Amino acid sequence: MNVFFESVAGMKKPYTESLQNILRQFQPPFSSGDSVGIKLHWGERGNRGFLPPDYAKEIAGWLISKGAAPFIFDTTVLYSGGRHTAADALKTASDHGYTADFLGCPVIIADGVDGQDVVSIPAGYRHFKTVQVGSVFDRAQGFVIFSHFKGHMVSLFGGAIKNISMGFASRAQKQRMHSDYHPVLNKMQCTRCGICVNVCPTKAASMTEPGYPQYDLKKCIGCAQCIAMCPELALKIFWESDIMVFQEKLVETAAAVWKKIHKKTIVINALLNITAECDCLPGKNPIIGRDHGFIGGDHPVKVDAESLKMTGAEIFEKVHPGIPWQRQFSYAREIGFIR
Repeated sequence: MNVFFESVAGMKKPYTESLQNILRQFQPPFSSGDSVGIKLHWGERGNRGFLPPDYAKEIAGWLISKGAAPFIFDTTVLYSGGRHTAADALKTASDHGYTADFLGCPVIIADGVDGQDVVSIPAGYRHFKTVQVGSVFDRAQGFVIFSHFKGHMVSLFGGAIKNISMGFASRAQKQRMHSDYHPVLNKMQCTRCGICVNVCPTKAASMTEPGYPQYDLKKCIGCAQCIAMCPELALKIFWESDIMVFQEKLVETAAAVWKKIHKKTIVINALLNITAECDCLPGKNPIIGRDHGFIGGDHPVKVDAESLKMTGAEIFEKVHPGIPWQRQFSYAREIGFIR
């Protein structure tokens, strides 16, 4: 299957007609009666950049028309906020309009109510011999990977690769991917506001009046929430190893998942509302690119590569300089994720 594109030029939001057009181009790799999981991101609590649920509803309706039984899913996250626990994540989904009543299908948390509904699957790569993911494989005979294409502070962009990698991963696997970096404070820019202390999920950050925040690196899990939320940009990432290691770990986790699901999965990226940061972050998240449309295909690396060609890497490099994002694509070829 070739990668294909549907423009939204001249259309009104939400661009459901364009999404319908791209769905028609797929030959579904699943059968009538199959349970099909739609993997997407419904946004963090307080985030204003996430995609509205209209597109998920359109995909669910298309699957139902093919005789499938769809469900929407995501996994819990490392950091504090509106998706750390299953209960919080489902509430955030509901608050953002991702409800079963509106979508016409269930909304679930793939790693369970306690984050322990997980399985280890073979990987056999340089960094991971196995990867730990939500046990959603046992519930579905097919998948739709629907990704909001936008910026990201450590991978430059977030699309299908990241949606599969971080999106399927257990909290433990997320921590393994993030384990190579921690925050470093620039005291000249710090106003001692305490936000980094308030958002730290492991209490690794602390404040002793009238001093500056301190970071216990033994407790730090590398989730980077403090870095992302610092209003003064006083925190930077310090890489304990080569920055490319994160790119490789991201790809390895996605590749391991893809081995299990590739015969029964379609991939769609939405190049809409292209923001500087991930939908994981609350608050201000500026739009840095125009709406293009939807790119679909049968492989996440191909779809991400075409998405990046269309948007241009420059818009992301301007806000996230120095990230070796090219390593995602070269490493995917090295490990046989894509030929």
